[in-house]
Amino acid sequence: MLALPALGLGLAGASALGPRSGALTPSTVPASFTGLVSVYGNGCAELSPGLLAAQLYVESGFNPDAVSSAGAEGIAQFMPATWGAHGVDANGDGVADVWDPADAIPSAAAYDCQLAGELSSVPGDPTSNMLAAYNAGVYAVLQNNGVPPYPQTESYVTRILALEPSFAAVTGPVPMSSAAAAAVAFAEAAVGIPYQWGGNGGAEANGEFDCSGLTQAAYAISGIALPHNAAAQWYAGTHVPIDQLQPGDLVFFATNLNDPSTIHHVGIYIGNGQMIDAPHTGAEVRVESYNWPDYIGAVRPKA
Repeated sequence: MLALPALGLGLAGASALGPRSGALTPSTVPASFTGLVSVYGNGCAELSPGLLAAQLYVESGFNPDAVSSAGAEGIAQFMPATWGAHGVDANGDGVADVWDPADAIPSAAAYDCQLAGELSSVPGDPTSNMLAAYNAGVYAVLQNNGVPPYPQTESYVTRILALEPSFAAVTGPVPMSSAAAAAVAFAEAAVGIPYQWGGNGGAEANGEFDCSGLTQAAYAISGIALPHNAAAQWYAGTHVPIDQLQPGDLVFFATNLNDPSTIHHVGIYIGNGQMIDAPHTGAEVRVESYNWPDYIGAVRPKA
């Protein structure tokens, strides 16, 4: 088992959990990063494993080789100057390497918690202020007495906070979705419509669907906007344990059950072990069992 030591940067170990702490939902973070996110996500009260996972997903999509147009680098998207000041050799190999998630993920958590400490006197939600500072800099938050009114920063904070529940483990009953019945009714009405790659049911697609186009259209009628991509829809709501599956939940399938980036298909659960899905070219939208060997989990969409 990989040893994951706490850093001496105000980052608490796994036994000192803040009020936001919690476990990750399985298969929401690539397996090679799950231990790092689980341990270092409990670094301070303003952070959690789910929040850290959401932040890394927004920053890079868990891509350790990501480079932004502005020059930010690695899975946590540090600018070189920021990495020079805050990057740490967390894995003890003698090099603080921005391209190594074993350094970059703990460094991101430590930097988050340092920012939270520096902003402790600023009004507003401490976690929002911390995320805003990671994006726009601590002085921008101090000068604006909270999240600065920059569209990119506001979007960054809002998106991460909205995504956090998609990564955090469910600890009780998942609330029912008021949009589920309408989504199931839409999917039932679509049975028999031909599959079309990229189809979203619009006139340009001759009213035809691919898998994520069907689920997107089914929830759009209730005002819930899902991305037209199965892997992205995996983060579009709360993950539902198999014993809580309800009609309307989205069910997902992946080639590697430890890597959510390999999700390749999605359907709409309708009860009794059945789903409605648009399966593949040459087929039609149909009712079939969701009990496939590559089933990775389910999501209950939310606005």
